Amino acid sequence: MPASKILMITGDFTEDYETMVPFQALLACGYTVDAVCPGKKAGETVATAIHDFEGDQTYSEKRGHNFALNATFDSVRSENYDALVIPGGRAPEYLRLNADVIKSVRHFFDAGKPVAAICHGAQLLAAAGVLKGRTCSAYPACRPEVELAGGIYADISITDAVSDGNLVTAPAWPAHPSWLRQFMAVLDASSIPETNAA
Repeated sequence: MPASKILMITGDFTEDYETMVPFQALLACGYTVDAVCPGKKAGETVATAIHDFEGDQTYSEKRGHNFALNATFDSVRSENYDALVIPGGRAPEYLRLNADVIKSVRHFFDAGKPVAAICHGAQLLAAAGVLKGRTCSAYPACRPEVELAGGIYADISITDAVSDGNLVTAPAWPAHPSWLRQFMAVLDASSIPETNAA
């Protein structure tokens, strides 16, 4: 049976697709996903931003949907979750300033639980100090943060993802099929009980 309870840490101006798509896809596959935001309660919403690639030097940004949170950040305990999802967008740049968010991210790495981060989600990983020696993809503008945190930046196609043990990362939402497929494979592998050799 796969690991079933997943925590998603998000915030205002999280990337629309990078929040909505994994949240709904994981629910559709039978996982329980609790989406939380510091300072907000279940039933409240975060504003999302739509980042698109329209031929400019960087992505464009437009206002997206309101994403409804289904759990309260102050009430959840990381130890009660099997895995963590960190969407990108603008939220990670300020969420990384929250000591409780950093503590939560570190818990998943210390416990060896599956973690999926996409795009600017790597900013949270870098701030939590969990990237040393780890291969990590991210939006290309986050490459310096990955490398300054001791990570190995995976310079891959925008439609690809990379796994390094329990960590699955990707550059941006066009990688969703690969990113989610790899994450679910890690989730399934993490739930296989160890057997003792006779």
